[in-house]
Amino acid sequence: QVQLVESGGGLVQPGGSLRLSCAPSRIISSIGIMGWYRQAPGKQRESVARITNGGSTNYADSVKGRFTISRDNAKNTMFLQMNSLKPEDTGVYYCFIQAAEGNYWGQGTQVTVSS
Repeated sequence: QVQLVESGGGLVQPGGSLRLSCAPSRIISSIGIMGWYRQAPGKQRESVARITNGGSTNYADSVKGRFTISRDNAKNTMFLQMNSLKPEDTGVYYCFIQAAEGNYWGQGTQVTVSS
């Protein structure tokens, strides 16, 4: 069973930055899309950023220009650089991997933006 391990969450002041990382417990073959989702209290989980194996990216309108998703295909890892954070970015962030062998979710990492 593959586990996705996230790290990098925490408490940050508005305007600050965080970098999230996600790595699987073993190498996964034939990965397609990798992405980050988030869930704010009382809200549904939403897509934040996605990246294809070719490097094409897609972002939620609310994070465009502030967040950057990237991936290291050799290590199956992905990252989310979050700058100019706002209180509305608060939530649990989950990484997601879509692969030929199956789809995988991380356990979530808490991001809290507050002064």
